[in-house]
Amino acid sequence: MAIELTEQDVLVIVDVQNDFCGSGALAVREGEQVVPIANGLIEKFAHVILTQDWHPADHESFASSHPGKNPFSAIELSYGIQTLWPNHCVQGTPGAAFHPDLNTDAAELVIRKGFRKEIDSYSAFFENDQKTQTGLKGYLKERGFERVHLCGLATDFCVAFSAIDAIRCGFTSTVIEDACRAIDMEGSLDHAKAMMSQMGVSFSESGDYG
Repeated sequence: MAIELTEQDVLVIVDVQNDFCGSGALAVREGEQVVPIANGLIEKFAHVILTQDWHPADHESFASSHPGKNPFSAIELSYGIQTLWPNHCVQGTPGAAFHPDLNTDAAELVIRKGFRKEIDSYSAFFENDQKTQTGLKGYLKERGFERVHLCGLATDFCVAFSAIDAIRCGFTSTVIEDACRAIDMEGSLDHAKAMMSQMGVSFSESGDYG
């Protein structure tokens, strides 16, 4: 499947940060392998946006903020069920920085998310209450983009939520599968792919882009 890119296409690279790669605090298996693939895609797209997880040290999604709770357990917060995570991507720390080999110079915009203490944010478009916007929708509309192509970390959480919300916001949405890696916790990857397909998200490979 050859995909011809135009000025209406934008590449959104999701959370390719140190804490999600290698020996990071919340490492996604093989997460660092997306970096050269993402760099190759950057060369093909005229427009690139990065997202960056950017948590305060006492974020409510951290298990450490809830005495007696363990990472990867779940609690009920005001906006619904929240998975508790190890402390990760804390603002200003090396773990929150982009992977050093990622070509960040090409980015026209960096969207930081998860910076409000009381609410997590998987999606590049909305925080987890599905109401509070990051501003990305308005930016893309103002710039005249119509097609959003996503890659990064992790397929079954931040990439999937972003891809689905792109559809909700009126864009076409494509996940570049070989440029993503998943946490895949208790079947979360299959569930996320089913949800994306149901919502109309398309799937591609990096080689589809000429």
